[in-house]
Amino acid sequence: MWRFLVVAIVAASLLAVTFGSSLAQSYPIRPITMVVAWPPGSGIDVMTRVMQDALREELGQPIIVDNRPGAAGSIGAQAVARAAPDGYTLLFTAASLNMVAVMGTRLGFEVPGSFTPIVNVAVTPSLLVVHPSVRASSMQEFIALARARPSPLFYSTAGIGAPSHFVTELLRTRTGFAATVVPFPGSPQQMQALLAGDVQFGIINSSTALPQIQAGRVRALAVIGRNRIPQAPDVPTLHEQGLTGFSAASYWNGILGPAGLPQPIAERIAAAINRVLARPDISERLAPTGNELDGRSSPTAFAALMKEDMEIWAEVARAANIRAQ
Repeated sequence: MWRFLVVAIVAASLLAVTFGSSLAQSYPIRPITMVVAWPPGSGIDVMTRVMQDALREELGQPIIVDNRPGAAGSIGAQAVARAAPDGYTLLFTAASLNMVAVMGTRLGFEVPGSFTPIVNVAVTPSLLVVHPSVRASSMQEFIALARARPSPLFYSTAGIGAPSHFVTELLRTRTGFAATVVPFPGSPQQMQALLAGDVQFGIINSSTALPQIQAGRVRALAVIGRNRIPQAPDVPTLHEQGLTGFSAASYWNGILGPAGLPQPIAERIAAAINRVLARPDISERLAPTGNELDGRSSPTAFAALMKEDMEIWAEVARAANIRAQ
């Protein structure tokens, strides 16, 4: 009986591997819907549309872009969580998916349990920018100034629970200075408050911050990311200024499928995305945003990135008492 059971288990495993390989070889045979959890014109939407035709060439099927914005990406995520795990409905979303989950938001899905990580596409760095009235030219000077003030600095975010909020609280709690959050509906309004002097600083995504930095209207003290940004080569990273432990503070943008997506299909999609990102015409068109294209991600690597990211933001949510409102 025991020998029969072992043989049955081995046979089932071999059948699953064979079936998965067969699926990957025939996939895809019809158009693929890419659910973009953000509105038209957003950073992820732009990335999707830049890659759309190249990905069609790689996979041999049309890529249909379906924008489902709202609730920090939760509306699009819910649609994909409920889809069949066959590779024909995918989700392009960002690190805010983890942030919404750790805030205790009521969701119709679980993160990461309702999804299959496929591939990280790019990391969006942010920059810590200050109003010209702030007398600091480095992070050391800024932290010393913030600690010495009798009253907290004010900083802008793109909303409670937005990446700009989480990343600022990560920096604040780990370096020990006081600051008061002033939330706004989005990063453009966040930047306008800084330009007007209504707040003293903000951590703002590169696509919004770079034009104002290049125009000299605000001053950048640090890149919140792994590397310097080519569009602002003189701005050092946090790590270069002695502030370590912020490897997950930049903002991943990745593609997921529903839970249960066969691994061979996930790997086929990841390989196609990586080939697209390696094309010079694609990287050139995406360069102005300051995004760091990945190009070497895999389902396993992306799952590990999401796990590390989730642990860090859960820590920040507890330390800063960030809760769903």
